[in-house]
Amino acid sequence: MRILVADDDATSRLLLKAMVSKLGHECLVAEDGDRAWDVLTSQGIDVLLTDWMMPGLNGPDLCRRVRSELGQRYVYIVLITGLRFPEQVLEGMGAGADDYLIKPVDPFAVQTRLVAAERVTDLHHQVIEFRAQLERANLELLGQSLTDSLTGLGNRRSMEAELASTHARALRFGSHYAIAMFDIDHFKIFNDHYGHLAGDEALHQIAECMGRVVRASENVYRYGGEEFLLIMTDCNADSGLVAAKRVCQAVHDMAIPHESRPTPPPVVTLSGGVASWTRSSPLTALEVLSQSDAALYVAKAAGRNCVHVAAAHDTREAEGAPPGT
Repeated sequence: MRILVADDDATSRLLLKAMVSKLGHECLVAEDGDRAWDVLTSQGIDVLLTDWMMPGLNGPDLCRRVRSELGQRYVYIVLITGLRFPEQVLEGMGAGADDYLIKPVDPFAVQTRLVAAERVTDLHHQVIEFRAQLERANLELLGQSLTDSLTGLGNRRSMEAELASTHARALRFGSHYAIAMFDIDHFKIFNDHYGHLAGDEALHQIAECMGRVVRASENVYRYGGEEFLLIMTDCNADSGLVAAKRVCQAVHDMAIPHESRPTPPPVVTLSGGVASWTRSSPLTALEVLSQSDAALYVAKAAGRNCVHVAAAHDTREAEGAPPGT
């Protein structure tokens, strides 16, 4: 262990350092309470052996400061006092000391205190490590609860939280946002033709593609099944349309074969529906989501492989399919 001896008497410091060093511990010394505090905050001390009466911070004040300011680091404190003042023992324990020694200090008494100190400090280290492991496990579980296991994208739960947050922020600051819902065209036919393992692989590839092409202010989620949702902050309907077509074009350019689809092209494509919210909109976040779903339905009814945008109170058709389709 690393042990600090704090005592303004040079002879006492030397005697205690000799006892501690003989027991195999590393020992540092401080000639007063203020110097002891400097060492405690910079050297990673395990045990403090401190005299009661010292210049600057006295023993009890040093105990109180250790307990109040050193956070999770636990320092085992042994307060050293004279036999004439037994009432100081209780006062020192109340200030935060773990144990005490009576002057003149006996080497055997020092050894027994350090045995107890080592056990206690080891237990505190184990508690800190266990707490850190628990926090890491909790963060991992939280990440798993908000992530779709197949695609690695945020799942519907995290999407709903993000959409609510985006809507609340837009309401507060008078900004705007847009969302785009996508559906993989003829995905049931794809699964029937290539098998569900191939379907899962296609979902994974499409999710990776979306993740690559979205911008800093855009977040993509797996909404469910073969549907994805893109949330775009500070984005109006026109820029939302541009972003949605960028995503559709990127998926089209991957050229994942889909030879069984009933309409060209013979590759996997997306249909998309875009809706937006502005400061003058009376819609709730769920109503904006519903508008994007309705716009997606129009795109699919129009032949798929295109994007439609919901206007303020109805829907309008985008300018055809993405380039290259």
